[in-house]
Parts: sequence; structure tokens; C-alpha cells
Amino acid sequence: MVTIEPIRVETEREEDGRILASVPDLPGVMAYGDTEPEAVRKVKAIALQVLADMIESGEDVPAPLSVLFAA
Repeated sequence: MVTIEPIRVETEREEDGRILASVPDLPGVMAYGDTEPEAVRKVKAIALQVLADMIESGEDVPAPLSVLFAA
């Protein structure tokens, strides 16, 4: 398994049993999974795509995540 840091992920269990994972530094980036590892894996993949799109379009990457892309 690949560890992607420093993407901070928060998780919570929904009433239906699914796990919701979100990235607080990227509002709106969230994913569901049947297990916590699945939800975390999915939300990190989405976060990386969002960050790549931000970089491609010239947007500033949120400070806590900018170390991922430091030269």
C-alpha cells in the first residue's frame, strides 16, 4: 500500500453503516466506502485528482497540501 501524506482525512460512520471520508483542506472532496480503508483510499484518489486539476489550471494549492508538490 502507498502512503500519501500529508493529506489529512477525517472519517465517520453513517447511519446505514457506510464510512464517509473527507479531506478538510479540500472542501467538498469526500467519498464513501464499505470499510474505512476503502473510503480513505477513494478520497485520497479524488483529492490527488483535484490537486492535479488545481495545479494544471494555475490555482494555488492549499498550504497544508503544498508540500506534496514542492520542488
